[in-house]
Amino acid sequence: MKVAMVDPSLFTGRYDDSLCAELAAAGQEVTLFARPMRATDAIVPEGYAYAPRFFRHSEALRGRIGEGRVFRLVKAAEYAGVAAFGAVGALGRADVVHFQWLPLAPADRILLRRLKGRTALVHTVHNAQAYHSDAGVQGRGYRGLLDLFDALVVHGDTTRQALEAQGVRRERIHVTPHPPMRLARAGTEELAAISDPSVPRLLFFGTIRPYKGVDVLIEACLSLWRSGVGFELVLAGKPFMDVAPLADAVREAGFGDRLVTDFGFLTEARLDAHMAKADMIVFPYRHIDSSGAFLSALHHGKAMVTSDAGMFAALPASAAVRAPAGNAPALAQALLRLIESPAIRQAAGARARAYGETMGSWKDMALTTIGIYRSVAASKA
Repeated sequence: MKVAMVDPSLFTGRYDDSLCAELAAAGQEVTLFARPMRATDAIVPEGYAYAPRFFRHSEALRGRIGEGRVFRLVKAAEYAGVAAFGAVGALGRADVVHFQWLPLAPADRILLRRLKGRTALVHTVHNAQAYHSDAGVQGRGYRGLLDLFDALVVHGDTTRQALEAQGVRRERIHVTPHPPMRLARAGTEELAAISDPSVPRLLFFGTIRPYKGVDVLIEACLSLWRSGVGFELVLAGKPFMDVAPLADAVREAGFGDRLVTDFGFLTEARLDAHMAKADMIVFPYRHIDSSGAFLSALHHGKAMVTSDAGMFAALPASAAVRAPAGNAPALAQALLRLIESPAIRQAAGARARAYGETMGSWKDMALTTIGIYRSVAASKA
């Protein structure tokens, strides 16, 4: 079967790579259509083809114009042009076109309508709310796009139930659990670049967006620091919100030396180094369907602290320490026990690693996905 996997912005490169490689290993002819790779991308296509079909011109300008408003406007205009007027032959000749992400709903609608009827269309709904309602025009009309697909893939009952509540028929939704992921391993150079902690280290990593509750985390940490608890907080990743007020609040409270920031698009190896050096990893999200960041951290065997939003609410108690979403005092209490006791941290980390080892594999997910492709193809025959 010829499969066109589409993630125009390469939003989840590690996920795409893992799935495409296993689909190819199972005998499928797979091409991943995305943007040109950047120096921070670590995927190496194995058994499948990679086609930088999207954002070629805007990516070429990125180094010169930066990533501000002008860059975003250029990207949007380029994507809209490609969606409306770009050649779709390579996609239309595939047996299945599987969209992982839809970066600009108004343009996506045009592209999907051009493909509708030419090939089977599948979409993985990573979050039932497009971009967690943070994207404005980028996600406007996303719900309507779902009706253009022959099948929708979700990673758990949280997303399935949310889609059903939005009027999507159950028979169109296929649940495939999200396996754990492994980022590119940190080498000696990456590990040396991250300092060793002298006090317990708490890590938040990944893109920094309003829904991820970094402000809640800062509030919880400030309350602990003010009460004399000794630890440090590391924020590592690219901010997509104004984080200056949060850092200012920490400095103004007199704890600037306890906050370590490593902002920007970080390589997978650098993120892996941050996880290796941390004692605890925290996910204080306000809402979430599934979290690739959480699933990429499990194998490190670090104590995991999460909110009770989305997939986190369904975790077994052994996998993570939970606090109510948006509740800074409760989060502070959850962190306190781990900060104060190395033994509790170590035991919690061992349980997190053990939980990850019980989860499914990418091979299992690929075989399930192939079954979805076949059922869609059969229904259209």
